[in-house]
Formats: sequence, C-alpha cells, structure tokens
Amino acid sequence: MTSPARASDAELQLVDERIVGHKPHTLDFAAAAALPLTSLTAYEALFDKLRLTADSSGTLLVLGSSGGVGSVLIQLAKQLTHVTVIAAASREDSTQWAVDLGADHVLNYHDDDFADQIVELAPGGVDDVFSAHSRGQIPFFIKVLRPFGQIVAIDDEPELDYYALKNKALTWHWEFMFARSMFHAPDLIRQHEILERIAELVDTGRVRTTLTRALQPFDATQLREAHRVVESGHALGKIVVARPQLTRASRPTPGRLP
Repeated sequence: MTSPARASDAELQLVDERIVGHKPHTLDFAAAAALPLTSLTAYEALFDKLRLTADSSGTLLVLGSSGGVGSVLIQLAKQLTHVTVIAAASREDSTQWAVDLGADHVLNYHDDDFADQIVELAPGGVDDVFSAHSRGQIPFFIKVLRPFGQIVAIDDEPELDYYALKNKALTWHWEFMFARSMFHAPDLIRQHEILERIAELVDTGRVRTTLTRALQPFDATQLREAHRVVESGHALGKIVVARPQLTRASRPTPGRLP
C-alpha cells in the first residue's frame, strides 16, 4: 500500500520506500488503493494536528463525512479514541454511510438550525472540528466550538478571516499529507508507520475500505468518468480506476488483534 504521487494517472510510480506500507491481506488491490492518501490525511489530522490520543474524549464535528478523508477519519476516531463523533450529511445515502462508519450522531447541514442542533448535543461547544469545506464557515465555527477549541482543515480556501477566531482563542490547523514528502521532512518514515497501522486495523476488522466504485478498464474513458463523479460533489467514499485483474479478492489472512 503506497502513498500515491500527486496528480498522476500513471499505472506505475517510483515511490520513496519511507512512504510505502504493506497492502492489507484482506483487501484486493483496488480496495487497498482507496486508502493510502485519505488514511494518511485522516490519521495526521487526528493525531498530529488535533493531538488526540487513546484517552481522548470530548466531541468531534466532521464536515465532509461522506468524502474519502471523512470516511476514514470517522472510523479512526471511533476505533482509536473515546471521542463522540457528530457527522454532517444531507442525503439519505450519505447519512446512512456515516452511521455505518460509526458516527454517534448525524445531522443535516441544510437544516436552518444545524448549528443549534450541534450545540444541543455538545453544550458549551464541540472540542474539535474537521473541515473539508471551509468557505464561509468561520462564523459557524465560532458558534459551535468551545473556547480554545481546534479546527483542522484540508480544503483549498484562501479567503478566510482567521482573526475572527481570536476572541475564543480557537486554533486553526492545515493538514496536507504531501507536506512531509514535498519538503523531505526528517520524520518521513512516519508515513510508512501510519500505513502499516492502517493495514493492521483493516486486517483485524476495525477499519474498512472506503471504496464504493471500481471503474474498469484503466483507460481515458474511465478516468474521465471518475473525475466526473468526483467533481459532482455527490460521491461517497473513494472511486478507483483499476485494471480488471487487480479487483480480484486476495485470500484473507487472519490479523493480529491489538
């Protein structure tokens, strides 16, 4: 299981071994391919940026819960911490998806009283927010977060009023999983360690792949279709384009329980 090169549709990649991990034994190649980028992003967001631990409690709000990163992040938060997860969704399928992944509460972000519903679930405000969609959300973050709360964001949004966060002393984190490899960080091996941990969690049945659609064969037509679905903004989980022989299930191997 590798951390993929950015913005590439190539079949073969030359990858630094420090950002490579073993494929989970219980997944075929297509199902495993859905995980590296999103699992690294989710893991770094939770444990490197928000500094959650196995003993962490409190409340985490997940905006973008049905996307690739949000789908892994919900699972990691529920499996590796004691936080209560509030997921934001809007459609019936995305709501059920978040429930199936383990979210404690799923709220419709189109509801006029969405923020009030969050505060009702977390009096005083949530402790942390994961955001895949931050445009225009600063007033919302201020309303739903407790003082000294944290936000970790993964989207590309340059026009944000960070100064407005000061009165509540809120902390803003950017998560970008390519930063370690782009700048040859001295702890680059950590991404190998994270991928190995994810593979273990998958093989022990604690985390599942977020693959929802495998397109075949690996050609320009299917690549265009994959981009079309992703750009629609309504995709659940991850879409993979793969050669047919890579979607056959590999033989399951019992995993070691932690």
